[in-house]
Amino acid sequence: MRLLVTGGAGYVGSHMVKALLRAGHSVLTLDDFSTGRRPELPGEILVRGSIADAPLLDAIFGEAPFDAVLHFAARSIVSESTRDPAAYWASNVGGTLVLLEAMRRRGVLRLVFSSSAAVYGDCGARPIPEDALRRPVNAYGKTKLAVEHALEDWETAYGVRSVRLRYFNAAGADEEGELCERHQPETHLIPLALQAAAGERGPLPLYGEDYPTQDGTCVRDYVHVSDLCDAHLLALARLQSGQSGAAYNLGNSRGYSVREVLHGVESVTGMRVPVRKGGRRPGDPAVLVADSARARRQLGWRPRHEALGAMIESAWRAMAGHVTPRASAVLSPH
Repeated sequence: MRLLVTGGAGYVGSHMVKALLRAGHSVLTLDDFSTGRRPELPGEILVRGSIADAPLLDAIFGEAPFDAVLHFAARSIVSESTRDPAAYWASNVGGTLVLLEAMRRRGVLRLVFSSSAAVYGDCGARPIPEDALRRPVNAYGKTKLAVEHALEDWETAYGVRSVRLRYFNAAGADEEGELCERHQPETHLIPLALQAAAGERGPLPLYGEDYPTQDGTCVRDYVHVSDLCDAHLLALARLQSGQSGAAYNLGNSRGYSVREVLHGVESVTGMRVPVRKGGRRPGDPAVLVADSARARRQLGWRPRHEALGAMIESAWRAMAGHVTPRASAVLSPH
C-alpha cells in the first residue's frame, strides 16, 4: 500500500515507518519536528510540515493516491496539557480535523489512529476493557477522546473508517537499536530510569509510596513498541479487508510497579537508579492495566515481547548506542 504517516519522526511513529518499509509498503512521512528527530527516521521520503496546514495536505494528497493514513502526530505531555490546554486542543483536535477533511476531499477513507489509555482516566476497572467508562482527567486524554468521537462521526457520515488503538505504556526499542526513545522533555519511566542510572540526569523522582499496591508504588501496563507496530499492521489489514472501524486496547494485561521497573533497570544495567522521594501527583491512578482480549480476538494480535526485562534491555541497548554512560554507582555483584 501507499501510506501517509503523520508524526513519523517521533518514538512510535519512526518505529512504525521502519516496520512499514520492512513489510514492503510505500511510505510518505509528515512531521513538523516539534518533538520528532530527523536522525531517527529511516530513509523514506519526508515532508516537513503540520497536519493543520490545509494547503500542504492538499498538495500531498494531490500528488498520488494514498491507500490509508497512520496518524501519530500529537502533543502528548500530560503535565504540559494541564498548563496549556489550548495548544493541545488546537493541535490534537484542530489539526486532526484539518487532516480528516483533506482525506475526505481526496477520497482517502482509511485511518489508523494513535490513541491512548488516557481516554479512560481513573475509571476504576482492573483490568480496563474497551467499554469501560471513559472519563479522562487531563487535557491530553480529553483531546484523544474528542478525536475518537470525531472519527466515529466521520465513519457514520462520510465513510472514513478508522481503527483507534489505545496504547497503555509504550516501551523498548527496535531489535537493531537504531531508534532510541529520546523525548524532549522525557516523561516515560523506563528511559528516565535508564538515564538516571547512566548519570545523564539527577535522581529519579518517585511520586508516592503509599498507593494500595504490592509495594506502594503505581502499577502500569507496559507494551513493547515493536508489538504496537504489529498491531498497526493488523489494523491496516482489517481496514483493507473492508471491515468497519473499531477501538482496541494495546497492553500486555500485566502490570508492573514503579519499584519493579527500577529493579529491572538495575538488573539490566548493573547500575543503581538514584531516586528522590516525593508525594503523589494529582490524577495518578494506583493501577492502570489493559484488557487486550478484543485485540487478540479480532485482530489476531499476539505481543512478542511481553517480559519487562526484554523491554528494558532493548531500550538500554538503543540508548547505549546513542550516548556514553557516565554512571559511577555500579551495583556490587550478588
